[in-house]
Amino acid sequence: MLVEEIMNTNVITLSPRASIAEALHLLQKHRIRHIPIINDQNHVVGIVSDRDVRDASPSILDRDADQLVLQNEIQTIMTRQVVTVHPLDFVEEIARIFYDEEFASVPVVQNNQLVGIVTEKDMLYTLIQLTGTHVQGSQIEVKVPHIPGMIPKVTSLFGKRNMNIISVLVYPFYDDPNYKILVFRVQTMNPNPVIQELREAGYELMWPNNIPEPKV
Repeated sequence: MLVEEIMNTNVITLSPRASIAEALHLLQKHRIRHIPIINDQNHVVGIVSDRDVRDASPSILDRDADQLVLQNEIQTIMTRQVVTVHPLDFVEEIARIFYDEEFASVPVVQNNQLVGIVTEKDMLYTLIQLTGTHVQGSQIEVKVPHIPGMIPKVTSLFGKRNMNIISVLVYPFYDDPNYKILVFRVQTMNPNPVIQELREAGYELMWPNNIPEPKV
């Protein structure tokens, strides 16, 4: 899946010369956490978060606080080194950026122009789509040797029963490189027949049963 398929193209932005008060208003009005800062050529020159604005704002508990600080330009508090992604980047790859950098959103740039933004919520929704958990069904987890051809061998048992596979994921088996876990989400509320066939074929099911304790 590509970034362009999940990004929000209706991006709330500000000029570097906008005030902190304007940023605070937009963050609250649109219930967003980040605002890209762009120049007159639509180039991303910075980004400001709700935390940046909150830290720069006077405390509501301090009656003597200087409210004029809210009139300072947003460029005085924005982050200037902005990590961006491209519309044709793979979602699975930029997920690593979110994890490693602990970002809540990333601007999407093409030809130096801001064209969209991807947020944590977009990433979580995409994960739901990729795993098929938005579709009612059953989950089956099978431990298999980590060798070529295992996925078609296992899926052939589902095919014999004309069972629709919603998604297939491959997980590591703890720290053992010799095995993998195949996770199938199937569109049926009664997976027992295929589960029985998997057992009879000699496959070890991690779910719905036979869940081992982690190795110490």
